[in-house]
Amino acid sequence: MRRGLRNRGLDLHPLAVPRFYVDAALRAGGSCELPEDTAHHAVHGLRIRGGEDITLFNGRGGEYPARISSIQRLKISADVLEHRAVERESPLHVVLVQGVSSGERMEFTLRKAVELGVAEIRPVLAAGSVARPKGERAAARQTHWQRIATAACEQCGRNRIPIVHPMVAASDYRGGAGTRILLSPASELRFSQAVKTAGDEFTIAAGPEAGFNAQEEAALLDAGFVPARLGARVLRTETAGLAALAALSALRGDF
Repeated sequence: MRRGLRNRGLDLHPLAVPRFYVDAALRAGGSCELPEDTAHHAVHGLRIRGGEDITLFNGRGGEYPARISSIQRLKISADVLEHRAVERESPLHVVLVQGVSSGERMEFTLRKAVELGVAEIRPVLAAGSVARPKGERAAARQTHWQRIATAACEQCGRNRIPIVHPMVAASDYRGGAGTRILLSPASELRFSQAVKTAGDEFTIAAGPEAGFNAQEEAALLDAGFVPARLGARVLRTETAGLAALAALSALRGDF
């Protein structure tokens, strides 16, 4: 469908064109070679061909319409056509402090949080976390999660890639900026009330499968977090943070 529309001379919406992240300087009138793993996905996953239109971005602002100039096995070169100073960021700066959950749950949370406009993700290892990567495994997880965030930006149109920070113990976390909210189904304060008069900077803490324990909750409260609930139902770890991000966008953001 994409090729047919272009061949008939119809303009496609920019987000209908395949988008690729390239960690390199880009300039209009120049050329670029796609990284090998990106080229593999383009050739075998998207069936990209020579002469096709694509969009490149490097996370440093805006995006670059480009055209595939050559494909040789997994070596793909593209001509960079122009620079478009377009951003699709949320007007809110939201940091998600996410209790590390297992496997696909954590990946789902990361991917959808990026789509919902999160600015930073801070994974925290809680006593109730089922997955407990340490040392080299923890570093590998962070690298993997950062790649997921990058891929989510390629898909949803963001040109700024949220940072996935290294894991820390939940009881040691002392960060947070702006309005700080601990998602807690036991709280009497509603989420909508907690953000009603806040500014445009938020830090949201969501627990893992078993939630945060008393010591971890106490550390978050000491760091300035206020407990608030998202309705009367208990939400799963992969739902709570995303529901909060969506609610923020509806109440204070660009929804």
